[in-house]
Amino acid sequence: MSSAFSGDETAPFFGFLGAAAALVFSCMGAAYGTAKSGVGVASMGVMRPELVMKSIVPVVMAGVLGIYGLIIAVIISTGINPKAKSYYLFDGYAHLSSGLACGLAGLSAGMAIGIVGDAGNHPYALWFVLLVGFWGLQISVLKLIVWLCLLLDYSFTLVRSGDEF
Repeated sequence: MSSAFSGDETAPFFGFLGAAAALVFSCMGAAYGTAKSGVGVASMGVMRPELVMKSIVPVVMAGVLGIYGLIIAVIISTGINPKAKSYYLFDGYAHLSSGLACGLAGLSAGMAIGIVGDAGNHPYALWFVLLVGFWGLQISVLKLIVWLCLLLDYSFTLVRSGDEF
């Protein structure tokens, strides 16, 4: 019995690779942001101990990035079930691109939050730089929007049906 290889047998590989990319890169950004802004919290504890609780905000913001990556990885991986419905290479590539978009945006947001959180926890630049660090968190909100645009089938129905744009 020989069956023709259509390429769709490898499609779940790309889908799960997208889920892994979303989780790994987002957690790397969260780890970097937590570590880098944790140094600022430690220096704030030495210089002005009464402001330690205010300086912990970037650590929390960086930790949220890992949770975003986990949620998106779970959503992507639950969408991969070749036995329930057909899972084509296009679906695998869509999940890969959405996972990479989410993960790399989480990595860059974590780096921004970490650098700004460390610099912002010094006593003289606290409020201005924390405001800039809040913009780093907005990158993660934008990555959710990009992820939804890549994952939803609204723009992909034309390509699947073979119609021209």
